[in-house]
Amino acid sequence: MPTVLAILAEGFEEIEAVAPIDLLRRAGAEVTVAALGEGIHVTGRTGITLHADTTLTTIESTGGREFDCLFLPGGPGVKHLRADPRIRALVLRQHAGGRWLAAICAAPTVLHDAGLLAGHRYTAHSSVAGELTEILVNERVVADGNLLTSRGAGTALDFGLLLVEKLYSPEKASEIARSICV
Repeated sequence: MPTVLAILAEGFEEIEAVAPIDLLRRAGAEVTVAALGEGIHVTGRTGITLHADTTLTTIESTGGREFDCLFLPGGPGVKHLRADPRIRALVLRQHAGGRWLAAICAAPTVLHDAGLLAGHRYTAHSSVAGELTEILVNERVVADGNLLTSRGAGTALDFGLLLVEKLYSPEKASEIARSICV
């Protein structure tokens, strides 16, 4: 069973977090939702508060287990991801291990900060085009090596299905898509 670590920071984009997590869990993945802060309740950009499974601090204090995929939702909360040195270290460890890195909306800036986007195809939200000058603006989702990126809330289902495809198979992604009437 594939394992996924989803990091929620205050101000995360709810659709971008919940849709991929939901689709991954429907596929059977073990998704651990970790709060970036010290509490397990994290409020998104539209005021919806999610109950995380744990905190990043707890994961790190128990040996920092490895996950098949690290998933970073976007939204205004990305500023907190970018400011936390633990996230950069986690991204670099994930990349060095050849494991999946998934980022949507503004979250590909975290991959950029870690120096991982150079020479790769990617997409992101147009609001970060000034920083990420090579955005493939017409692509809803992009897979390049172990990097999986998507544009924003409107592409969250596509992105979640891409994650299922990469962690399982195209057939499993099609099965999940049919089950939710995509």
